[in-house]
Amino acid sequence: MSEAVLIVDDDPVQRRLLQAAVEKLGHTPLFAENGQEALDVLERAEKPPSTIVLDLMMPQMSGLEMLDRLRGDGTEIPVIVQTARGSIDTAVEAMRAGAFDFIVKPVAPARLGAAISNALKVSAMETRQRQGKSAAEASSLNQLITNSPSMARVISLGQKAAASDIPILIEGESGVGKEILARAIQSESRRRRKPFVTVNCGAIPDTLVESILFGHEKGAFTGATEKREGKFTEADTGTLFLDEIGDLPLDVQVKLLRAVQQGEVDTVGGRGTRKVDIRLISATNQNLIERVKEGRFREDLFYRLNVFPIMVPPLRDRKDDIPLLVQTFIARFGNNAPRRVTGISRRALELLDRYDWPGNIRQLENAVFRAVVLCETGVLDVTDFPQIFAQVEGLDPYEFLNSGSEDKNRAGAAEPATEDGLKQTPSIARDLPGQITIVDENDNLRPLEEIEGEIIRFALEHYSGQMSEIARRLGIGRSTVYRKLKDMGIDPTDRTRAKDD
Repeated sequence: MSEAVLIVDDDPVQRRLLQAAVEKLGHTPLFAENGQEALDVLERAEKPPSTIVLDLMMPQMSGLEMLDRLRGDGTEIPVIVQTARGSIDTAVEAMRAGAFDFIVKPVAPARLGAAISNALKVSAMETRQRQGKSAAEASSLNQLITNSPSMARVISLGQKAAASDIPILIEGESGVGKEILARAIQSESRRRRKPFVTVNCGAIPDTLVESILFGHEKGAFTGATEKREGKFTEADTGTLFLDEIGDLPLDVQVKLLRAVQQGEVDTVGGRGTRKVDIRLISATNQNLIERVKEGRFREDLFYRLNVFPIMVPPLRDRKDDIPLLVQTFIARFGNNAPRRVTGISRRALELLDRYDWPGNIRQLENAVFRAVVLCETGVLDVTDFPQIFAQVEGLDPYEFLNSGSEDKNRAGAAEPATEDGLKQTPSIARDLPGQITIVDENDNLRPLEEIEGEIIRFALEHYSGQMSEIARRLGIGRSTVYRKLKDMGIDPTDRTRAKDD
């Protein structure tokens, strides 16, 4: 099936090369010469492209700036970034910013094809997951999994809160599972069979918040062509979950306070009030006390909402839960993946444990999801988590990847074998930042000339063009270094790259 691929590059020659590669793969290329133009293309497109191939070094708006804008807007299109051979650090930065993969110029068509194919696999499975995903991840508090004492206390508090109708304020960083906890509390309360209505207060324009929460009458404002019920009315007899409540405008906070105190709502443009019977659960990733001190959140409203506070700990403070969560996500995604995935290796779990997870459980779920889709062995390993690997500080890739080889995975899966029965060495550190690989995407040895060229380019960058040092470290003469650079098309007399010391 043909998919649209957006190519973002200021170099017309590179665009033509990428166009030819994309068309050969059977997909439709779209084009932009810089980040701003690419954002305009995305805004105008009736159907967004399935993946983006993004150059990092461009005028007007760089690839990193565009990547930041995409993630800030919540765009989930997989982005494959392009980088020069001497700019691996920039590729690492892009991976940290949320890039799906990176390719090194000049791009080998097979490598580009593999990157695009993987991106499309993830995108397609994400669509299937969204379509088949149930409204709640856990139907009860007992189904929330944990090995952590702090999280066990959260579950205990949730069980106590479910026994009453008092307002609950759930605090915690983004991605810790505040909505999941709220749904679990609802499922064990007397309102379990009543509506559960969610509102993300941070995602609503200020001018529409009041109308969305309380409803409006026909003609109440420009564009109000019909009467519409608000979220309070939709949740009547059930539970209203107000996420990111700290983002509510001050004028709306006044009406919210009245609704909480009196159980009444005023529709925009209406002449009277309406009684509602709701259980209110609020959530925030902000420090509401600080916002009260700064005058950005009403103190009286804070105390009305904060009757039963529950603080959900971040994942970095409950790392004992990582193995449980990973196995849960594998079970959820593994059967629908291109290749059935059944477990995770010890080394991969060690890698996940060394990461701080700023995006918490949501980030872990996304990382496992991506790994499951791309896994080729049935057991997740370190190389299935390139974005996480790129962000763990102080990690020696070769030492880490080669450690524990005698314990490749918990299930004791055998090493892959070739047709003649010989064990095949797993490809290590392919496309990991700062590494030079000796095998291609098909696990075949690369030509010696290619590997030698990469080593020389790496040495040129690593030793800042100090030719004597490069020659000494490579164990060859300076004249040989100059000759090889010339053969590679690199001008040895370019004083910005090579220093004749």
